[in-house]
Amino acid sequence: MSLGQSLQQRQLQRLSPQQIQLMKLLQVPTAQIEQRIKEELEENPALEMNADLLEGDMEKSVEEMKDELLDGNVEEEEAIPVDEFEMSNEELSNYDYDDDGDVANYKTKDDYFPELDDDKVIPIKAELSLHEILMDQLSMLALEEHAYKIAEQIIGSLDDDGYLRRALQSIADDLAFKQSMTVEVSEIEALLLKVQQFDPPGIGARNLQECLLLQLKRKKEEASEVDADTVLAIAIIEKYFEEFTRKHYDKIQKSLHLDESQIKKVLHQIISLNPKPGAETGHMSEADKYIIPDFTVLINNTKLELILNSRNAPPLVISDDYKLMLKEYDRGNKQDKAQKEAVFFLKQKIDSAKWFIEMILQRQQTLLKTMNSILIHQEAFFMSGDTTKLRPMILKDIAEKTNLDVSTVSRVANSKYVQTEFGTFLLKYFFSESLTTDSGEEVSTKEVKAILEELLESEDKHKPFSDDELTEQLQEKGYNIARRTVAKYREQLNIPVARLRKEL
Repeated sequence: MSLGQSLQQRQLQRLSPQQIQLMKLLQVPTAQIEQRIKEELEENPALEMNADLLEGDMEKSVEEMKDELLDGNVEEEEAIPVDEFEMSNEELSNYDYDDDGDVANYKTKDDYFPELDDDKVIPIKAELSLHEILMDQLSMLALEEHAYKIAEQIIGSLDDDGYLRRALQSIADDLAFKQSMTVEVSEIEALLLKVQQFDPPGIGARNLQECLLLQLKRKKEEASEVDADTVLAIAIIEKYFEEFTRKHYDKIQKSLHLDESQIKKVLHQIISLNPKPGAETGHMSEADKYIIPDFTVLINNTKLELILNSRNAPPLVISDDYKLMLKEYDRGNKQDKAQKEAVFFLKQKIDSAKWFIEMILQRQQTLLKTMNSILIHQEAFFMSGDTTKLRPMILKDIAEKTNLDVSTVSRVANSKYVQTEFGTFLLKYFFSESLTTDSGEEVSTKEVKAILEELLESEDKHKPFSDDELTEQLQEKGYNIARRTVAKYREQLNIPVARLRKEL
């Protein structure tokens, strides 16, 4: 084996700290941007929030900044690669103090639309989390400490849907490792049965079959008299669960010797059960309990008005106290080591504050540029709310119009919402591939999906359309589409195959 030296030339693209900061801020939704700013304010005393919103030359409304963007007066963002990156711990350096404060003193407001008050957001119904609801019920049981801790561990192991998908032995291992408790699986099983009696019915099930059975048995217990349909429903889930999931109702009907009206009543009772008892019971963070739209689009005298939520444009400024302290230190004739360290600290904090303010402003500009381009491209939809008027649009289309990187547009589209007069939408909703009709016209795949949904809604549920029949009907309407594409769109719409859509 011989050793030798060789020269290699490689081209690498490294992200600056500013680019990394901007990418992270772009992904933060409006509901969380205030928390992110609050954290920065707590960490950096040189950064302050100017609540006075003083009038002056540096004051810009959202509309004015939008005009700047449209006129091309905004410095273009440096392209950010799609590839993954690792966050570095680069330190700030070269602290040259700039006293003009131009970057720091920008402000925005949306006084032109006083009726849109960000503080009057209508949230989704606030409710306790699933864990809190179950722990409240657990506290009502007269359990000794040992049993209480086991039940608490069971509740903490439930997933968002209310299922216990972990093995009981794993829970025993957790108790041994975290709380030094020696617990038998039989003890956990006994306490799980108690938890399964909690509300909502079906909670603590280990699979769908057990979940449905828990609900049916609860219904049977609470009934004032014997309900034959409930008894039959329990029998079906216990003995014919596989046939039920495959919709082989004719086999169930023959095995139980039921007539058509009986099987319909029993199946309707089963289908009306909740397969995810925990999903509708809170179990979400405060930030996820409501959606705060990042943009609002209004129709004003047949013209579209784009408004950026003012929470995305906080009035951040550099602290006057820190500016004054830095000036006083600079004027000093003799600076000892402690004074030099103080000057370095002040410059570091001021520079960091300017940097953060600039990133917030760049985020704001990027959001407006992206949304404005989407608005222009999909104007017909925003004017009418008609899904069939959505034009084909991919990330590259918006990236080319805004001179932003495709990855930047993707980050905006995947995390930002727009409120329109026809509902609130994730920006990703407006992106779709194109499909060519027989006349040569390119239409959005969303238009095809909308028509596909209409066909499926109008079908005879006793004899639902096969994918071949759906393909033929779409082709008759002029859409040049293959069967496999129809199947793909149907799956994307979460619509099962014809056999599973069939009703008795």
